[in-house]
Amino acid sequence: MSNASPLDETFPDAQDTPEGLDSSLNFIPSSGGTGIQEPAATTTMTENGHGVTKSASFLDVRSVDASSVPPLKRSKLSTVVNLLEAKTAVQEHENEIAEVVIVCEPEQASLMMGGLHPRGSLYERPINIDTAKQQHGEFRKVLREHGVRVLTVREILAHHVDTNMSARVDLEELAFEALKYEMAQGHDLVSLAEEDRHYLSDVYKREVISAMSTTQLIDTVMTNPTVSLLPSYRDTGLTASYRFEPLSNLVYTRDQQITTCRGIVMGRLRSAQRQREVQVMRFCFNKLGMAVAGEIREPGFLEGGDFFPMGSDLAMAGIGLRSNIEACKQLMDEDLLGTRRFAVVRDEFDQHQDRMHLDCVFSVLSDHCCIMLADIMGDSSKTRRLVDEYTRDAASGKYKLTRGNVEFSAFISGEGYHIIPISNEHQLQYACNVLNLGESRIISVHPQSARQIVKDPRFNGDVQVIDFSSITSMYGSVHCASQVVKRIPRKALGLEDAAITELELSGMI
Repeated sequence: MSNASPLDETFPDAQDTPEGLDSSLNFIPSSGGTGIQEPAATTTMTENGHGVTKSASFLDVRSVDASSVPPLKRSKLSTVVNLLEAKTAVQEHENEIAEVVIVCEPEQASLMMGGLHPRGSLYERPINIDTAKQQHGEFRKVLREHGVRVLTVREILAHHVDTNMSARVDLEELAFEALKYEMAQGHDLVSLAEEDRHYLSDVYKREVISAMSTTQLIDTVMTNPTVSLLPSYRDTGLTASYRFEPLSNLVYTRDQQITTCRGIVMGRLRSAQRQREVQVMRFCFNKLGMAVAGEIREPGFLEGGDFFPMGSDLAMAGIGLRSNIEACKQLMDEDLLGTRRFAVVRDEFDQHQDRMHLDCVFSVLSDHCCIMLADIMGDSSKTRRLVDEYTRDAASGKYKLTRGNVEFSAFISGEGYHIIPISNEHQLQYACNVLNLGESRIISVHPQSARQIVKDPRFNGDVQVIDFSSITSMYGSVHCASQVVKRIPRKALGLEDAAITELELSGMI
């Protein structure tokens, strides 16, 4: 049984593109780029034993799940990458080709609850759920047109649950932890009749969980319900009231973890509303067979929007409003970066919600080009960022501070990057929060800055603009709403031809 929502990734023609909008009009080539949009990927729809059409996300989840698709049936490139890297998540540089991205489609129940009070749910503005679902569906479609395998959290959770008892039991356990029974305030268990006490027990909760459909289980995970009970002295003997702690920010799958040269590192989120998101995402990685290299522990805080992979030599993390130096020390002390250098970008003078993460003010466009909020640039800026650079000692394996208090734009320029400055007005419209799919293929939500980027003679790529206005209402954009768990390392691409030849000679492909 498919667990995709009606507006999920099946994408009939009527849903591929919003009515009256030609998606090709949103594609902006640079003056030095090819100006040719990637052809749409052909999605072969399949059916399960019940004759229900599977969504595109189901197919992408299955393609990552090596146990369900034999290597013989994969494309040559995917076969090579899987044999070279197994199922280890890896991300060395923001400009390497994105192969696997995890997103979370806007959830009807959790998003509805979050939308009841946007400010209290960490949202910027009120939200239209139907528009958000449509725009996120178009976002996923665009990623697939660029050859990216897009996995949604709901499809990962649902995968194999209806056909595999182990998968079913694992999801039941996750739902069991999310669902809580308690006596209503002012009452205790003693006030219940002996025969009614069973209905607050774990035994009864497991009975309830075991009868749930896959959709019910996932909705329970996403809404974290607490059922408060008091004696009614009539009918069934109990009266229930309900409260929920919905994962209304899980649409931003960037933040719960980072992906480094070493693999996936689970973060620790600053906001109380978001703490359980990390557990759900870790469940997804375990189910996909993607090993988690490490995790941030108290007193560290680390959110993925603060992290940028800059190559095999350098990783970069912002600290300030959300992430902190304690998390950065853990990354270094436990060798979770896999790079020789680590740049810690300190936000000490600003710490504003509009610029909460490093990806709100900076992004990588190519190997030698980036964008940055103009207001934070220069030693005289009142909101400047300062960089401390740590270098790993080859003998001891420990990171040591080698440079300190370097102004951020000077540091980036010193790394050989040309900086395209973004105005404060455009930054507030999420101009800096772009997604690089590799080889300078950029997804943006801001037409004016997209034009600015492609007109710059130092940028030799392409920018595609999409409407993401309902998603940005929740205080984030396309970089926030995506977790790239696998980019194809350039060393793997260099071995591609030789590997394919060897596989062909061995008869494996």
